[in-house]
Amino acid sequence: MTPTAVPRPDAQELAAAGLALSVEGPVATVTLDRQEVRNAQTPAMWRMLATLGESLVTDDAVRVVVLRGAGSTFSVGLDRAMLDPAGAGDGVETVASLLALDDASMSAVIDDYQRGFTWLRDPRILSVAAVQGYAVGAGFQLALSCDLRVLAEDAQLCMKESALGLVPDLTGTKPLVEAVGDARALEICVSARMVGAAEALRIGLALEVVPTEALDETVAGLVQALTSAAPDAVRETKALMLSAAAAPLEDQRRLEREAQARRFRALAGG
Repeated sequence: MTPTAVPRPDAQELAAAGLALSVEGPVATVTLDRQEVRNAQTPAMWRMLATLGESLVTDDAVRVVVLRGAGSTFSVGLDRAMLDPAGAGDGVETVASLLALDDASMSAVIDDYQRGFTWLRDPRILSVAAVQGYAVGAGFQLALSCDLRVLAEDAQLCMKESALGLVPDLTGTKPLVEAVGDARALEICVSARMVGAAEALRIGLALEVVPTEALDETVAGLVQALTSAAPDAVRETKALMLSAAAAPLEDQRRLEREAQARRFRALAGG
């Protein structure tokens, strides 16, 4: 760890939030581990993802994060029990408890939830979602938060929020539009339909689609390729990719020049 690294949650803390972590060399694998409810997500999970993410992106030894779901499904999205006001007893945080807040406070809480997703875009790491089975609602948005998505042939993606009278609020709208364009993104969100693996590959939501039994091996091969380049060059490149969509050409040209100057000086030992 670097001196500025954030302490990492221990296995017991992660398990209490429905998560598991393994780290091998430069690769951290984060597993959504609530198989009994098909890896349904909770506010506690989002908060722990934010804490775990901060610890991983500040650890210079970690270069790639693989995100997966335990069992046969990535994540069916929000745990429906979190929508029940009666479930808020005993200090359990539920989405229904947001109704007791004013708008500003509600926004602040949702901002905290979103931080469980945004760290996956941090230029200090590359993130890969290994998706099999269902990735619905918050599950789809979590996969969208990753830089790259490898899907098993049985993967089914769905932005379910509109069918519940809600909107996607866990940072999924921007990467979805960037991947498929605003018209297709709108149709996917408003219809709340399932997007199969073959379609996901065709419209740009998936980097690759493979047989379910080949998913782990394929992701491992991708990770090996991602870790073969110089770490600082990879970080600079990801930062450039993230700025490219919104930056005017002149600004992007400047960012490229500045990044290359840093690389030249680093390679020269300056």
